[in-house]
Amino acid sequence: MTDFPATALPFDGEEILARLMRWSACESPTFDAAAVNRMMDIAARDLALLGARIDRIPGRMGLGDCVRARFPHPAGDAAPGILVMAHLDTVHPIGTLEKLPIRREGNKCYGPGIQDMKGGTVLAVEAMRQILAAGMATHLPVTFLLTSDEEIGSPSTRDIIEAEASRNRFVLVPEPARPDGGVVTGRYAIARFNIKTTGRPSHAGARLAEGRSAIREMARQIVAIEDMTTEDCTFSVGVIHGGQWVNCVSTTCEAESLSMAKRQEDLDAGVQKMLALRSNANDVSLEVTRGVTRPVWEADAKGMALFDQARKIANAIGFDINPQSAGGGSDGNFTGAMGLTTLDGLGVQGALAHTLEEHVLIDSLVPRAKLLAGLMTTLA
Repeated sequence: MTDFPATALPFDGEEILARLMRWSACESPTFDAAAVNRMMDIAARDLALLGARIDRIPGRMGLGDCVRARFPHPAGDAAPGILVMAHLDTVHPIGTLEKLPIRREGNKCYGPGIQDMKGGTVLAVEAMRQILAAGMATHLPVTFLLTSDEEIGSPSTRDIIEAEASRNRFVLVPEPARPDGGVVTGRYAIARFNIKTTGRPSHAGARLAEGRSAIREMARQIVAIEDMTTEDCTFSVGVIHGGQWVNCVSTTCEAESLSMAKRQEDLDAGVQKMLALRSNANDVSLEVTRGVTRPVWEADAKGMALFDQARKIANAIGFDINPQSAGGGSDGNFTGAMGLTTLDGLGVQGALAHTLEEHVLIDSLVPRAKLLAGLMTTLA
């Protein structure tokens, strides 16, 4: 008899995949609040059918709602428990299904947001489904928190995340597994910046020399910003908007930049470099403002003890996992930096998230669902 009875629960990979395909078919890009809320409706209903008490938390900043689902427990709502923390927004705009249709090819299933992170969220829901169907008890209360803006740094939900997490003993984050199936015990620091150049307009055909192009200055700044990249801190520009008429010298240009570092002090130094940028042209102004920041989450003894428990469960199932620090921040940055016992990367295996080839590995669904079920039923 295994020390982890939940790993013997009768998970059905085909049933999990069917539910995941249904979730992936509901496109939910971050900036489309109505679309995200449609996805929240589906998830809330699935969780309510399992007996969870659903709280709908209205969105703000023009972004979507959050869903909190609490499962009944003898200890009551006030007892510190397990928080399953996930997001249902994706980077894929409405219409991506035409270019990235949900399809199954061998051991791969493709679809928008299917890996990041609807896959892991479905696994966590399925873990609770099987636990409840078997009449098994969890030592601690289990709460799901589904958020709407993780892909843009969680500007409208960080307060909810931190408040809910502080009421719990453990935080499980079913973000995608690492490429080798490993889990995440720490994440790099990330800072975002908004950049704006302002020039002087003129007619680009008749009076070109009188204008001062905001786009030209932004182009210089982009090269300078990305050239600041080192092994300690990276800089990239991923969004740019400028000009309105091709026959007008552009007055304004706006861009968004992201920096990432393994250590907080390196990110802090990178922030100072960004804020110290100055215009190369006397007649064009430059403004850099700091946006959303994710703090460094460094592995600690409590987190590694949680990892050790997860590894024992994985070994009992028949596979191994390694602890890793990772870039590409998650909401685990917030809870880990708060000193809360957090384990991330518990979701599906797959590849090419945020691209038109995003997919999951079908044979990872059942083992990873069992891992989540094992954690939910043994943590105390």
